[in-house]
Amino acid sequence: MRSAYVIAVCGMLLGVHVSTAADIKKSDVYRRIKLKIDAVRAIDTHDHLRAFNKMPDRVDTPDGRGMNLYSIWAHSYLTRTTKITPWPQDRSFATWWKSAKHDFRDARATSFYRYLLPAFRDLYGVDFDSINDDDAKRLNQRIFANYQNDRWLLDVIIKRANIELMFIDPYWNRLQFARDYQFAVPVFNVTTILSASHPGRTPSSRDSPYVFAERRNLPTGSFSEFLEVIEVLFQEARAADCICLKSTQAYLRTLDYQVVDVKDAEAVYGRSPEEVTEAEQKQFEDFMFWHLCRLSAKYELPFQIHTGDARVQGSNPMLLVDVIEANPDTKFILFHGGYPWVGETGAIAMKHKNVWIDSCWLPTLSYTMAKRAYQEWLDAVPADRIMWGADTVDAEGIYGATELTRQCIAEALSEKVEKGEITEDYAYQIGRQIMRENALKLFPRLNRMLWR
Repeated sequence: MRSAYVIAVCGMLLGVHVSTAADIKKSDVYRRIKLKIDAVRAIDTHDHLRAFNKMPDRVDTPDGRGMNLYSIWAHSYLTRTTKITPWPQDRSFATWWKSAKHDFRDARATSFYRYLLPAFRDLYGVDFDSINDDDAKRLNQRIFANYQNDRWLLDVIIKRANIELMFIDPYWNRLQFARDYQFAVPVFNVTTILSASHPGRTPSSRDSPYVFAERRNLPTGSFSEFLEVIEVLFQEARAADCICLKSTQAYLRTLDYQVVDVKDAEAVYGRSPEEVTEAEQKQFEDFMFWHLCRLSAKYELPFQIHTGDARVQGSNPMLLVDVIEANPDTKFILFHGGYPWVGETGAIAMKHKNVWIDSCWLPTLSYTMAKRAYQEWLDAVPADRIMWGADTVDAEGIYGATELTRQCIAEALSEKVEKGEITEDYAYQIGRQIMRENALKLFPRLNRMLWR
């Protein structure tokens, strides 16, 4: 407190207004920048929004099956750190809330909790931090009513969150490229392809390149034939307007991908999982990752890669530097800012012009680190190399994550303006670039998908 006071007094003596971190959101410059960022029709580069009738966590209630307050919290990110009371067998909200209202007690400071607060506040007029039993009951009823059809979902995403295009990663059906919404942009999730040394390695028929090949009457008897099938998949993905590749292997293994000779990968191909050692399977996957990097460049499909906060012991984006350096024609997008290695992510993007940073999910992981990351990245890399995404699954989550991101960017930029590091006009430009223009620049095919 004393240091903040001294800074403020010195500022007044010099005739300069100095905002502290505590009051930056009360400043006029923040309000102006936030209004400008709010007005940007955003391009969300990462979400998991399913077709309306397939959205998860619907529950049975006395009024029928649907979405409610339990549903919103049950598939929120809060469940990563905090147990949410299960929906009760008697299907009663009162029974659930009697226990569930205590679930948030130790989590109220976490970003996993706080990212949903703007949705309850702005969409429902509810302060969830101080919600009482009657208000919770009414909120539950309103959510249930809103999800009787898709009008609410579309209104929140298009008008309230002000999103024009949304990249949708279909991890539940990775090899389908359908567009369930007017704003949807399909993503080609290649995670299961990377490990598909044998049909038994694929989790379901929806994710299996072998099932895809069978449906197309394509042979997979040899490794070379398998690679031809993968090439056909790329061709179909490109024809279906897939905009990029996506890998989430960081949840399954290390991001250390070594150079592997094709003969070593071929030696693993077709052998049952029980016959293959962990080291041999890693060799196959390493080869496939490098192979997909080459196809990424060939088909002009930038490569989104989950980095950080997965298997933390192997998800540091620094592990990808050798691959990035050896594939200069591949455009790599490092997801989640590499959290917690946000500084390392900035250093990689500084050194390699074929690297972009996507801050999707980062404000939801840690708002404080996200704000610091935006400021550090802008110190290190050009402003046209940073993007964002909500990375959630329903209207409330998408709105909350989007609002939190806009707020975080506005706060980070306002502090830079107040310090005299950038002008206010340039802060407006950066905010628009992160929220929209950088995606249009990196993915030029998006320009013909714009519809608003």
